[in-house]
Amino acid sequence: MNSGTPRFPRLLTELLLLAGLGLGLVSCQAPKPAAAPFEPLVARFFIEARGTEGARVVTLPQSEVVISVEPKPVVMEFDITDAEVAEVPLGRCLLFRLTTAAARDLYRLTGGAQGRRLVLALNDRVIGARKVDRPLEEGVILVFVEMPDSELPGVVDRLKKTSAEVRKKLAR
Repeated sequence: MNSGTPRFPRLLTELLLLAGLGLGLVSCQAPKPAAAPFEPLVARFFIEARGTEGARVVTLPQSEVVISVEPKPVVMEFDITDAEVAEVPLGRCLLFRLTTAAARDLYRLTGGAQGRRLVLALNDRVIGARKVDRPLEEGVILVFVEMPDSELPGVVDRLKKTSAEVRKKLAR
């Protein structure tokens, strides 16, 4: 009945082969690349000040327009739900969508701020302004920025990622 081959060494050989195969498969898996870190881009809007007392003076980078703004932002990063590049008759600009609560606050603010300007700062660097010509009731802000159009998609991508991170933190 004995076939001449001991069972124990054969079983051991099979186990070693399976273990080697398992280790080979594990070692062949490439490590998952870490998500590329991004530098947050915080968008904040300030309203033009009525006077100079307590105001902060800012200068747009290309046009060198000087504007006195209220020190406290009226729209902050947690108020923004989305950003896009928008094409309008005058050219390309940034479009910001706001939360329902922020849209309501902006409507009230712009109803009494006609003729003043909303000034956009990205990471505390002022890059654009728009005149308030009517109450902004849609929860959308369109603003032309003083940067090349070719940079706008990258800016929007960073704004979207920052907005998603802010919403995650707020949800906790």
